[in-house]
Amino acid sequence: MKDTVEIRWHGRGGQGAKTAALLLADVAFKTGKYVQGFPEYGPERMGAPITAYNRISSEPITVHSNIYEPDYVVVVDESLLESIDVTKGLSKNGAVIINSEHTKEELAPMLHGYEGAVYTVNAKEISIKALGKNYPNSPMLAATVAVSGIMDKDAFLGEMRASFEHKFAKKPEVIDGNMQALEMAFQEAV
Repeated sequence: MKDTVEIRWHGRGGQGAKTAALLLADVAFKTGKYVQGFPEYGPERMGAPITAYNRISSEPITVHSNIYEPDYVVVVDESLLESIDVTKGLSKNGAVIINSEHTKEELAPMLHGYEGAVYTVNAKEISIKALGKNYPNSPMLAATVAVSGIMDKDAFLGEMRASFEHKFAKKPEVIDGNMQALEMAFQEAV
C-alpha cells in the first residue's frame, strides 16, 4: 500500500480526537478514497488519554491493525507531550501537528529528538474565536488536512460543510462557527 497515508491522533477523552479521526475518514471516503478511522479504547473516561487512527489510500486497504509507524501525528492536547512519546514510530518525512500556543522550538525538548517537521496550531484560540468555546477538534482536523495534503482544500471544506449541515441542521450558528474554525486553522497550519 505505497499510496497510503497513516495518521495517529493523541488527545484526551472529550476533546474530539476520536470524532475528528472519524470525520476525516468520512470526508476522505466522500472524495473517493479508501479509508479507515478508528479509536483505540480501554476503560477511558473524560480527560483520560486516548488514541485514534486514520488510514487513507487511493487503493483498497488490507491492513487492519493499529498504526505503529505513522506518517503524521496529531496532538490535540499538548499536556500529553509530558507523559507520552507522541513521536514514537513517526516518520521523519512526515510531521507532528500540535495544538499549542507555544512555538515548535519551545516544544522541541518534549519531542524526544524528533527530526521531522513540527507544526503548531493554536486550536484553542481559533475555536474560542469561531465558536465561543474550546472545541479543538475542528481546527486540528483542518490543520491535519493542510499539512498532509491528503485532499484538496475546497473538496475538504465542501464535504465538511455538508457534514455540519446534516449534523447541525437546526443550529446554523454552529455550522458557520465550525467552518470559520476550519478556514482559520487551514491558514495557520500552512
